[in-house]
Amino acid sequence: MFCFKAGVFLEELQKYAPEMHQACLNAISKNRSHCEVQSDEAIHASEIRIDLEAMIAIPDNSIDYAVMEQSQKVKVVPCDMGWSDLGSFDALFDEIKQPSLVNAVLPRLDKSPQPICIDANNNLIVTRERTIALIDVDDLLVVDTADAILISKKGSSQKVKNVVAQIKKQAPELAEIHRLAHRPWGTYEVLVDTVGYKVKRIMVKPGGRLSLQKHFHRNEHWIVVSGTATVTVDDKTLLVRPNESTYIKMGQVHRLENDGKIDLVMIEVQVGEYTGEDDIVRIEDIYSRS
Repeated sequence: MFCFKAGVFLEELQKYAPEMHQACLNAISKNRSHCEVQSDEAIHASEIRIDLEAMIAIPDNSIDYAVMEQSQKVKVVPCDMGWSDLGSFDALFDEIKQPSLVNAVLPRLDKSPQPICIDANNNLIVTRERTIALIDVDDLLVVDTADAILISKKGSSQKVKNVVAQIKKQAPELAEIHRLAHRPWGTYEVLVDTVGYKVKRIMVKPGGRLSLQKHFHRNEHWIVVSGTATVTVDDKTLLVRPNESTYIKMGQVHRLENDGKIDLVMIEVQVGEYTGEDDIVRIEDIYSRS
């Protein structure tokens, strides 16, 4: 656990890691700030967005190596509290393992099915929604998410970084965008992604507004589940209520907004030869995204 004044840390960073310090200054100087107006009462939420390329240009190093192991201003204060930084799945196993349980299980949802374990002991099982079954295996780490499944021997979880490096080469979008993605206006979750179409669950917060945009390679069907959507398509604006839908043709300029007081939830079905997240041409955006 590190405690320091921001100014002191920046002085030490400049002294012992000048390239990182300068790269951070460059990133801050290129930031894009905006002020989101959520309602007529002018509730503002200021936000700073760092340029992606400037962020990537910052050298990859930890605070330990860059500053703390070199600084002459460090003091160590002993304490008797329990502490774990949960830096690996092995550490997570040690934290949640109960003496009365054969395996350590961490369900994500209240209704997640309990794993089925037959002669399987001392395993960490992290589930999302699927039923996990283990037979005659011991000392494993099994992590099931919507994106991927990790299976590893206990004691080897630090090699996850090597897996991530491989994913960045083989499926870069998987490494950059989770199936549940958070945006300034709300969230979207990819339910199905296959050749020719993609299905999303989209939630827009009250006052949230997506960018005015168009796509070159896909058509979109929007079905409202709850809340009311304000939809702009070219020069027309309409309200779409629960159990109603609308259709946006490829190339049409469109926008989705939530002018109501509750979350807007809708299902989006994209159909086209390409449904990647980079097939977006933003014409206007209150969040200053390019």
